[in-house]
Amino acid sequence: MAAAHENSDTAVEEKQVVLSYDVASEVDARPEGIGRDYQLKCNLINRCFQEEIGFGRYQWQLFVITGLGWLADNLWLQGLAIVLPQVQQELDPVRVEYAILAEFAGLIVGATTWGVMADLIGRRLSFNITLFLAGLFGLAAGGAPNFVTFCSLIACMGFGIGGNLPVDGALYLEHIPQSHQWTLTLLSVWWALGQLVASLISWGFIANFSCNPLIPSGQCAKSANMGWRYALYTLGALTFLMFICRFFVFDVQESSKYLVAQGRDEEAIKVLEHIARRNGRTITLKLEDLQAISGDTTSKPVPNLSTIVWNAFSGISHIRPLFSSRRLVINTTLIIVIWGLIGIAYPLFNAYLPLYLSAQDSASGSSSVSETYRNYSIVSVLGVPGSLIACATVDYTRGTGRWFVGGRKLVLAVSTMLTGLFLFLFTTSTTTAAVLGYSCASGLTQNAMYGVLYAYTPEVFPAPHRGTGDALCSALNRIGGLIAPLIKIATTPLSGTASANTANGPVFVSAALFMVAAILTILLPIETAGRMAL
Repeated sequence: MAAAHENSDTAVEEKQVVLSYDVASEVDARPEGIGRDYQLKCNLINRCFQEEIGFGRYQWQLFVITGLGWLADNLWLQGLAIVLPQVQQELDPVRVEYAILAEFAGLIVGATTWGVMADLIGRRLSFNITLFLAGLFGLAAGGAPNFVTFCSLIACMGFGIGGNLPVDGALYLEHIPQSHQWTLTLLSVWWALGQLVASLISWGFIANFSCNPLIPSGQCAKSANMGWRYALYTLGALTFLMFICRFFVFDVQESSKYLVAQGRDEEAIKVLEHIARRNGRTITLKLEDLQAISGDTTSKPVPNLSTIVWNAFSGISHIRPLFSSRRLVINTTLIIVIWGLIGIAYPLFNAYLPLYLSAQDSASGSSSVSETYRNYSIVSVLGVPGSLIACATVDYTRGTGRWFVGGRKLVLAVSTMLTGLFLFLFTTSTTTAAVLGYSCASGLTQNAMYGVLYAYTPEVFPAPHRGTGDALCSALNRIGGLIAPLIKIATTPLSGTASANTANGPVFVSAALFMVAAILTILLPIETAGRMAL
């Protein structure tokens, strides 16, 4: 019996030696600021996913459920952009851009709140509640009697939808094997579909239930302009349906990596066993294997409300590790700044694209609402292949050297730079065909860019601090979106859509910011392609 015990101890020791070797071999690509015990436990969990659980039924269902969150994010971002011309015509605000300002104010608070909460109380609660809030206030916005009420409800909707991207990507990444981390990039297809769904729904309603665009703002009766309201009602109902699928249909499991980071090893094993059963597999990883690493045989209880509140006020503990070394300081700072620049550039063009297209149609002698939204739908369709291109290239373009661009970084830099180039060309357009062509080209490259950006960001942060890292990036991205309407207001006359030339100022700024973001991407010191995410 003593011999058996000795053999068991030897086996544990050998396992730790192997794990230490595995971690050491990848230390150059690993984010600092996390404990060795967590690294070893995470290595075991990654191995369990890769060799035993695999990518099966549970992961495919999770791909759909998390994808719906990404779809909802762009559904509302583009949905609001699409209805702005009709909102302006009916409610007659001094500046319709304030609606975008309100949306991004909500997105900032939502991204920060739900991202940080994901590290404090887990991914599962944040994952479930965001779509509920978005659907509720999105529906209410469709019945807004005036512009102030409309903006207030849109801000509340933004608070809910703002948590989708930082939480959903983290939850998905922590439930898949390393061999399928490329599917995180594929999730951006849902983002592209969000724009397409929003444009098709709005095209059908707005083209058939809207005032004549020649009617001056403020003289368009509500009864003759119900199209944008019908569109928001439909988007709100779809968002509620997504929430029902998440909460009642799919059994979302908490992240095992989050659980071991909290010392809740027993719960982590139960999660892994549940996922394995869903995939028709079994696992050999035991609770004792995790406990042997730290030497702790006790499981920590689920934290109570007072502990959660205390942790919420001490959230700096999740921020400091993101800047715990020179390389992390550089990488974390750069990726946050990149998110901020793109946060200004993307809505500065896309949030007002229907207004730009409408202005160009008017300048070319066309006043057809249907034609404007047909063109917008065409641009939306081109976003889907952009995501697929990004997914096909992120793991096949590899650089060498610490500061060279490779893998995710290469695709991100090229797609971002091409986006800026196409927007520069957009400002030179004098015909509807040219405007449409450059809009389609930029739509393709923008979705490729976002596909890689949304994959790289959660990969580069370790699970204990991933929600907070994603929250910082997303929050600065949303702050950029808050700045975008101010730039739009400053670079266009009060009439806003009086001339197609009014688009040139904000679009030129957008193009320049994309170019700067592309240059900063090249300077990122960490490449995540081919690496297991901790």
